[in-house]
Amino acid sequence: MLPLRNFTLACACLAATTFSSVALQAQNAKNLEAVFQRINTEINTHAEGYEQLQKATSTIGHRLSGTENGAKAEQFVYDLLKSYGLSNVHFESFQMKTWQRDTMDLEIVPEDSDNFEPFKAVALAHSPISADVSAAIVDVGNGLAVDFEKVGTKVKGKTALCNIGLDASAAAGAVNLHRSEKVALAIKSGAIAVIMVNQAPGDILLTGTASVTGELIPIPAVCVSANSGKAIRQWMKEEKLIASVQMTNHFQTVTARNVVATLKGETREKIVVGGHLDCWDLATGAIDNGIGSFSVLEIARTLKALKIKPKRSIEFVFFMGEEQGLHGSESYVAALHKRPKKLAKIKYMMNIDMAGNAIGFDAGGRDEALKFFETTGKLIAATDTAFQNRVSSGAGLHSDHQAFMLEGIPTASPIANLPRSIYNCYHADCDDFKLVEKKHINNTAKFASMMLYALANAKDLPASRQTEAEIGAFLTKNKLREKLEIHGQWRWK
Repeated sequence: MLPLRNFTLACACLAATTFSSVALQAQNAKNLEAVFQRINTEINTHAEGYEQLQKATSTIGHRLSGTENGAKAEQFVYDLLKSYGLSNVHFESFQMKTWQRDTMDLEIVPEDSDNFEPFKAVALAHSPISADVSAAIVDVGNGLAVDFEKVGTKVKGKTALCNIGLDASAAAGAVNLHRSEKVALAIKSGAIAVIMVNQAPGDILLTGTASVTGELIPIPAVCVSANSGKAIRQWMKEEKLIASVQMTNHFQTVTARNVVATLKGETREKIVVGGHLDCWDLATGAIDNGIGSFSVLEIARTLKALKIKPKRSIEFVFFMGEEQGLHGSESYVAALHKRPKKLAKIKYMMNIDMAGNAIGFDAGGRDEALKFFETTGKLIAATDTAFQNRVSSGAGLHSDHQAFMLEGIPTASPIANLPRSIYNCYHADCDDFKLVEKKHINNTAKFASMMLYALANAKDLPASRQTEAEIGAFLTKNKLREKLEIHGQWRWK
């Protein structure tokens, strides 16, 4: 036991330390609030992300990687970043294989009949360069592993019909698979063609990759609308049907370019914020991912215009090649593997993918970070009541955070609040600028700017890089092992 005098002194020191800590926290909060107000005012007054997206969609069109349009989009963003005065604005080129559609016909006919009925459909990416297949249709429901197990060998040599999403027949708690993972299961089961049914109501057609590797798949895969899927299934109750799929496509190696810029900080540590600039070719990609990448552009403009110099640098990355296999973000991280010290400088990654009208933040499965996002979120909500300070923590795949997450780097993303009808146009022929509202971009840009500033200036970051063993445990906990095994990316024993 301490002598009474020493005990009194110890209590006094502890009280002083506690008071200093509380005072420091109050001062930090006051500093954040002041910057948040400036960000709010700047975007409310001078935002141009919405207008720049309108210009890009109207003058460029789609932004498919490796095409002339894709190169125009890269240059468009580069020029704007230079005009904003960001540091080290540059292209990071990489090679990727790009797939482009050409011709496609889907006809369905009853067995022992020549009464072919055409169905409107689109080819899914990485289908073969040429295909001409006729085979009986087998309904595989939701296309999960359990569904393929139920049909067993019946699908071998046949056309697998399955949903892109999950319908009411899915078991409680079932986790959906990406379309590419469902096609991989179909190939493994011996199917020679795949018809996927879009879950968006009506006649909306959806595209996207059907390959888990970014290479060509050996069988044709197409998508039909919800209405067409319903009609086919109703017809199957009456007759055995054969699907005839004919298509031609193009597949070649091209050069694409990530666009990178920096807001210099006081240290060499950095926070990366990115969103994919590329989009599919059925429309102009205004939501996927114009609304995200042009929010990143507005964040860069805003922070530079306010002459903010954070503790950690903030690096803005506009990824290409995301839609055809995360090529841009994987290339970015792979390049840093050759310079491990530079990779170690990346302390956090914020990914903005279709996150319009942000109302909160997701901690990317890192539960230890939830308190930071909630506490900072209270200050953001006090600045602008449109921010609802919702917090969550889920880990998933298939966007540009994935390469960072697999390196153990903590990731985060804004929680979007867009109408369900907008998401029905995901990867679809209706993803047009008319879906975008100015406040959707402005809110995401405002609140992401505030959270980025808080991360860049935090004395202690809310999460740290995981060890190799911790990454494997984290992915297992978040039920990502099966998906990564299908992709051939599971590296843990």
